[in-house]
Amino acid sequence: MARPRKRRQICALPQNNRFGPLGKSAEPSDPIVLTVDEFETIRLIDLEGFQQEECAKQMNVARTTVQGIYVEARKKLAEALVHARPLVIEGGEYRLCDGTGQGCGRGCQRRGRGRRLD
Repeated sequence: MARPRKRRQICALPQNNRFGPLGKSAEPSDPIVLTVDEFETIRLIDLEGFQQEECAKQMNVARTTVQGIYVEARKKLAEALVHARPLVIEGGEYRLCDGTGQGCGRGCQRRGRGRRLD
């Protein structure tokens, strides 16, 4: 029996979840699906400048898990760009942080916006 997948901690859902090439014919092609946890890994490592170890701590998973998520996410982004295919961000094994900063680090987009539990 396989080990159950651990939910990755995500600080915020993307503001836009659909992207596509401009000037392409109206003929829709199969979109590439980037999961929310793959999006978060790209955001933390490439945008926020986290090391994989920091990203793993933020997402509450092992560094090797982050490495695998990151490699897969980069492949999907490259395929969308090179082959001019639409990109959709949805799904994955994740849970949103509560915004109180509990377990969240410097890259949390919700920090201070949530309700504090006293």
